[in-house]
Amino acid sequence: MWVEADCNLPSGESLTRQILVGTRFFKEEFDQDTEFLWLPDVFGYSWALPQILKKSGIDVFMTTKISWNEFNRMPHDTFYWTGMDGSKVLTHFVTTPDADANIGPWFYTYNGMLTPYTVKGVWNGYNDKQLTKELLISYGYGDGGGGVNREALEHRRKMDKIPGLPNVKTKTARDYFRTLKENVENTMEYVHTWDGELYLEFHRGTYTSHAYNKKMNRKLEFLYREAEWLTAMAAIAQGNLGKASQEKLTEGWKIILRNQFHDIIPGSAILPVYEDSKVEYAEAAGIAEAVERDACAVLFHPAGDSWTILNNGTWTRTETVPVQETRTGVFKDCRGNVLKTQKASGCTYVEVPEVPPMGGIAIHFEEMPDAEEKESPFIIEGTHIETPFYSVDLNECGQIARLYDKESEREVLAAGERGNVLMMFEDKPCEFDAWNIDIFYQEKAREIEDLVSMEVAEQGALRAVIRMKWTYMDSTIWQDLVLYSNDRRIDFVTKVDYQEQHQLMKASFPVNIRAVEATYDIQYGNVKRPNHWNTSWDMAKFETVAHRFADLSQRDYGVSILNDCKYGHDIKENRMRITLLKSGTNPDYKQDQGIHEFTYSLYPHKGDFVEGETAKEAYSLNQPLKAVEGIGSEESFAFLAFDKDSVELDAVKRSEDGTALVVRFHEYTGSSTKVKLTPGFTYRSFTECDLMERPMGEPSEEKEIVMDVTPYEIKTLLFYVD
Repeated sequence: MWVEADCNLPSGESLTRQILVGTRFFKEEFDQDTEFLWLPDVFGYSWALPQILKKSGIDVFMTTKISWNEFNRMPHDTFYWTGMDGSKVLTHFVTTPDADANIGPWFYTYNGMLTPYTVKGVWNGYNDKQLTKELLISYGYGDGGGGVNREALEHRRKMDKIPGLPNVKTKTARDYFRTLKENVENTMEYVHTWDGELYLEFHRGTYTSHAYNKKMNRKLEFLYREAEWLTAMAAIAQGNLGKASQEKLTEGWKIILRNQFHDIIPGSAILPVYEDSKVEYAEAAGIAEAVERDACAVLFHPAGDSWTILNNGTWTRTETVPVQETRTGVFKDCRGNVLKTQKASGCTYVEVPEVPPMGGIAIHFEEMPDAEEKESPFIIEGTHIETPFYSVDLNECGQIARLYDKESEREVLAAGERGNVLMMFEDKPCEFDAWNIDIFYQEKAREIEDLVSMEVAEQGALRAVIRMKWTYMDSTIWQDLVLYSNDRRIDFVTKVDYQEQHQLMKASFPVNIRAVEATYDIQYGNVKRPNHWNTSWDMAKFETVAHRFADLSQRDYGVSILNDCKYGHDIKENRMRITLLKSGTNPDYKQDQGIHEFTYSLYPHKGDFVEGETAKEAYSLNQPLKAVEGIGSEESFAFLAFDKDSVELDAVKRSEDGTALVVRFHEYTGSSTKVKLTPGFTYRSFTECDLMERPMGEPSEEKEIVMDVTPYEIKTLLFYVD
């Protein structure tokens, strides 16, 4: 990888770029191909990782960190790890005990000291001696093997003369893993398979600590996805893919990747690191924004009172878009249809229907001083709100006392419970302040109840906004409860002036759902986790990671919590909570003090998360439709379309070598399907490739592209364009 990256928080595309950029560096600088992934000190490993590795040409993975589990010990140290799509990689845990900690041979360390205790301990602790008699110590100073000194080398020489110790040889990791792989492939013994994520039962606070970095990482991942698409589309429009600014964007990616280091983005570094990363994030944003401006200048020309509504998502979308226009008049689409609007402070909200995927549609404004807005469908009487979808009652604390789904004719919240309950918990872990949340944090909980104000901020044809303000000790919380006339999503647009220490802030929704597992969005797919504590393995997952959504569903109905920059979640029985802020004091005494802005959403829906289209709503929250001034050569266009909603597009970019257009997508529902791709650009031929952009077959000149896609499979194509 470019750095030893966290594997919980970066997106699937980020993990792919970590390996793409990292392996290209090793090849260019040292003429070395990468055969294994070395991540000794990372805080848990996504279920997407085996497929990413296999499709990057890597089939061996090493770590030590899972031995730090709080409650359970992994049963094997050498095994096959199966990813969500069925890909398998050989996985090996380095079993070196800590020479100083004296806490037992099950606690492995990446800082291998060459002493008789550690050498004997490697052998004693290893669980799979039937598979190999050769084990690995990563010795030297630094995380995971660093600089070797004279003392270590002298210890190694002397240990050759100590009877009863395993023989110690100096060897490269590459040679070791080649031998291990051969031994395992040729063994007659059973080789254990672990099918699921490698969840670390420790360091659960890293999903939340240092919220700014997590927010900027999420925003930049989406920004770079859009910038790569726009610059490639502009280059193709000019007839020269080489004009795409991929070199600039790859340099910006390196900034994003660097700050995904496993003690930066998790929030477990010292203050100067976060002072630096704030500057670096601004630099990365500036690179992508400049590339976007240049691309838009090629693609869209000024046309007076006209905008192109861009949809960089995989699906056709109908959404409300803010347009920087405050005059009175009407908006029309390119077909001449008058669009619904709602004036607001500094903009006009416009409902734009049927915006093509990976494309756009033009809208036009006509000034009409006597134009009238449509009547509002919202009825607000005190703390009671009627919307096209819901009946909502708020209580005196600003919490949701009742949420009734009119379409499904059912209560969303559990009987007698309240929703959007903002809670504070005392957060004093026994050790590793910024890293950890301990299970006993729940014993000291307080609700935020001091509601200072509540007012109707907006009430129009498209949306209603209830604005609330709370105080809690030295902190202040402002929140807009946003309800839509054309969307079932309920947004909580939040601003917090956070002045607490050792406090954990969550939002709670006890819902009217009976299920024994919840679904969590992760890289290139999703994972199901139990929402009960039947076993110690279940209980250990009292705080888990999700990207854009977490969902709890019955067969007929479900509720999702969406977010635009949060990762920590806990769902137990029918209570869904999203973790918002954590304020440790070590190693950064100023951690998360100050202003935070974020949005989380409640999304009740019919059926499970697939039928309810949770992934689409989560994408729309993170990457809403965008209005760009001017229009293109066509007033409605789709650069790339799919005939199935079960796939999501991850990247459209110029290849790193400049020879082709890369298109990457994945199946996210867990289904096998045939997918038809319809490019909106001209190409000579195409071929499938791996994640390192290496072709996997001969180019085809077929103009109808139909592919078989298996559950959670990642597909990458190279298009050769003129």
